[in-house]
Amino acid sequence: MPVEAAPLDYRPALRVIERGRVSSVGDGIVWIEGLPSARMDGIVKIDDGSEALVFHLTPERLGAILLISTPALMAGCEARLSDEALTMPATDALLGRVVDPLACPLDDGGPVEGNGHRPVDGPSPPIVARDFVDRPLYTGSKVVDTLIPIGRGQRQLLIGDNGTGKSALALDAVIAQRDQGVRCVYVLIGQKRSSVVQTIDTLRAHDALAFTTLVVAEATASPGIKYLAPFAGCAIAEGWMAAGHDTLVVYDDLTTHARAYRELSLLLRRPPGREAYPADIFYLHARLLERSTRLAAEHGGGSMTALPIAETEQGEIAAYIPTNLISITDGQIHFDAALFARGVLPAIDITRSVSRIGGKAQHEAIGREAGRMKLDYLQFLELEVFTRFGAKLDAGMSARIARGRLLRAILAQDRLDPHTPRDQLAWMIACNENRLDGLDGDALHTTLTQLRDAVAASELTLDSPRQDWLDAVRRTLGHAP
Repeated sequence: MPVEAAPLDYRPALRVIERGRVSSVGDGIVWIEGLPSARMDGIVKIDDGSEALVFHLTPERLGAILLISTPALMAGCEARLSDEALTMPATDALLGRVVDPLACPLDDGGPVEGNGHRPVDGPSPPIVARDFVDRPLYTGSKVVDTLIPIGRGQRQLLIGDNGTGKSALALDAVIAQRDQGVRCVYVLIGQKRSSVVQTIDTLRAHDALAFTTLVVAEATASPGIKYLAPFAGCAIAEGWMAAGHDTLVVYDDLTTHARAYRELSLLLRRPPGREAYPADIFYLHARLLERSTRLAAEHGGGSMTALPIAETEQGEIAAYIPTNLISITDGQIHFDAALFARGVLPAIDITRSVSRIGGKAQHEAIGREAGRMKLDYLQFLELEVFTRFGAKLDAGMSARIARGRLLRAILAQDRLDPHTPRDQLAWMIACNENRLDGLDGDALHTTLTQLRDAVAASELTLDSPRQDWLDAVRRTLGHAP
């Protein structure tokens, strides 16, 4: 057999390759000795076909998160460093797909293909690449879109006890992006398979799966995979943002993510801090949420809005992880268990909810009508307390209480029934023009439904003159102009 001639530019040279050895394996963690040149977040390849992400370095050995594991992995296997980095595809092929944090398909759609890859744990955009948040993101919730508005590129925390409606509002927000041109990523961290299936079925039933990608790390996944889940979802949304798209990413939830990170750190024998969380738990979530922003036009003009979810116990928002997330985000929507028990849905406590930058992104027409609505409602909540003692009220105070009760009835909303911005503007004009006074119960519900149907059949837009809106409201409600 002829031997091929060596290339003319061939020069023999010394090549150094480090080869380590696996010392122990367990709980999704592998300890490796003999790789002194390893770096954080590097990929280690093991001879049996397994791969791991370097996550902890000590002078004697390194600890790594197992990304791919085979039954043949055991102590004694040889390992070597690679030049690869952990990335996530950010292509259109991910729309409508359900994947794990390593982009492996969890549906029957086959492998995800595409060229655009983003680092899973990459840097946040620099200040010079960012722009002001000045465009609204409509969630379909009457309370949020009018009283606690959110802008595209904002980070708004959903916080409350378990079972108070946080995930329901997040799902409503995703469904409301239909026909809004916003791509969505929904990250499910540590949830049961039944909850994951329910979320997928809900999105599919409301035609929202086509513009959404689900990143799933189930409850049975290793702590390392749960740790990677929000960063993988962020990388997908970040890629779309860089391409000029508006994106919405939901992290459901970061309290579970913090627990997974604590478990991972304890397995890697990192020094525990407050409540056994590692000292860098704040930095972990800060560097994740700092990647959400709105880019300047010269950098694509896309945006990434983040809705992280945090769970509290007994309504205690001063706990360690909730406090961290409140200080990182641009505002919070607080869900109250007492309101939920009283049947006030969505159970949003307006007195403890705030949106620090969303007001500047609100559409002028909606902002004008919302005006004093939040202040009036907060005053009503204070005045209502006095009515419980049977105090005699003057006419002005009685009128405020009546308006507050009307607002509370209007703001009540079923889940999976997002309202369009035009719906919101219609009921606000009707309310501010006193066209809904004296209505309650079924009569109010019927009137609001008539308004909604009339707006859907009209050609009015948010930019239409207020007089046109007022004429439409009068025609619908049967009042003389």
